Amino acid sequence: MTKTDLITNWPVVHGFVFLLALLFTFDSYCICAEQGPVYNVRNYGARGDGSTLDTQALNNAIDACSSAGGGQVLVPVGKYVTGTVHLKSNVTFQLDAGAELVGTTDLNQYESFTPPDGCMLPTIANWHRALVLANGAENIAITGQGVINGSNVVDAEGEEGVRGPHAVLFGNCKNVRLRDISVHNAGNYAILLEFTSDVEIRGIKVLGGYDGVHFRGWINNPCRNVTISDCEFYTGDDCIAGWHWQDTLVDRCVLNSASNGIRLFGPAKHVIVHDCLFFGPGRYAWRTMGLNSRKNMTSGLCIQPSAWGATEGTVDDVQVSDVVMRDVGTPLHLAAVSPSTIGRITIDRLTATGIYRAAASIESWVAEPIARVDIRDSSLNFVGGFGPVWSDPAEAAMSYLTKESGKVEPPGVNPRPLPAWGMYARPVASLNLSDVRIEVDNDDDRPAIIMNDVESLMLDNFTIPTVHR
Repeated sequence: MTKTDLITNWPVVHGFVFLLALLFTFDSYCICAEQGPVYNVRNYGARGDGSTLDTQALNNAIDACSSAGGGQVLVPVGKYVTGTVHLKSNVTFQLDAGAELVGTTDLNQYESFTPPDGCMLPTIANWHRALVLANGAENIAITGQGVINGSNVVDAEGEEGVRGPHAVLFGNCKNVRLRDISVHNAGNYAILLEFTSDVEIRGIKVLGGYDGVHFRGWINNPCRNVTISDCEFYTGDDCIAGWHWQDTLVDRCVLNSASNGIRLFGPAKHVIVHDCLFFGPGRYAWRTMGLNSRKNMTSGLCIQPSAWGATEGTVDDVQVSDVVMRDVGTPLHLAAVSPSTIGRITIDRLTATGIYRAAASIESWVAEPIARVDIRDSSLNFVGGFGPVWSDPAEAAMSYLTKESGKVEPPGVNPRPLPAWGMYARPVASLNLSDVRIEVDNDDDRPAIIMNDVESLMLDNFTIPTVHR
């Protein structure tokens, strides 16, 4: 490859190098604990009978392992009812096939991570509780074919009057691995990373609960070097979401949600999403705000920094490739809201069908336009005519108000109907559409595309219907 080729294909080259770096990191990644002695929790009094509270026995086994310098804590077949299990450095927590941690409904049995002062994180009492909790630990793993079951624990005093403990929380940790386990029915997030870096999440399955994997870093302390690969997410809220994450790979995953597939609602840099399937409706209902009947998947990729509170910084260098979306509200929602900005987003080979809610949108609502968006070799098929009406009457009413007035307001926290059925852009410094086709199945009196304040627009084999059907 010549120097000119390197410059021309810099996003591809950068992504390839980053991908190789991540793969090298985790191929050579070794947790010394796996080579140490084995500590069977049964030998420390754990019953695993589905009724006895095994919290103390499980923690005693982990303490013994950690005090001896590390090793493997083995959880054999059984149902272990427990409060917070504290995972410590150099410990591999091995959940054998048929082993299940079952979260107790007694909220007094759960303990919390305390985030650093000055970071914008939820301050609701006990919000950082978890069934499995690691605080400041290094070289830790949760492996095996077993299940972590959060039991859908509800806290009437928690967020939204319902959210309970997270299933797994890593706070201020480093060198973390989760492999092959399943997480069911989390009372809040299934896996929460707070100020945690060098993470491999591979081959896991998340069923129910709220978010599948949620990032919470902070300025100058993002969650770095995270790989999420070969995973399946069937969640009641976002599959993967958060803010302040950097150098992240999401690869070969299935994402099914009653909210968004991937949502970046704060600063993020160098994110690769590759070879993934997004599809709706959600298998599990959206639990937030008591709207338990809603299962519609609002969007595939939602990039809206500052959607859930002002976060200074930018979302930049997000590369999406070889992605299939089916029956999502919108495939792509990019919206810069004060004080955040959006830099460069690259999308290659996106195929989306059954888009039922809103146009693909690329919007800046701050003084600085979105820097650059490239969409290449992609096909977007829309239902048209606004598609199915959502179960929430307020959402259904909004669709008609937007259509009649033609006035576009800044987004809330989710995509919304727009005066174009296919693509809507405002202000964007550079928008490049190459080998892109958009189609609509039903009559729709809105235009296919609306573009306002696009400084540089490149259309190369961009195809839209010549007439409404």
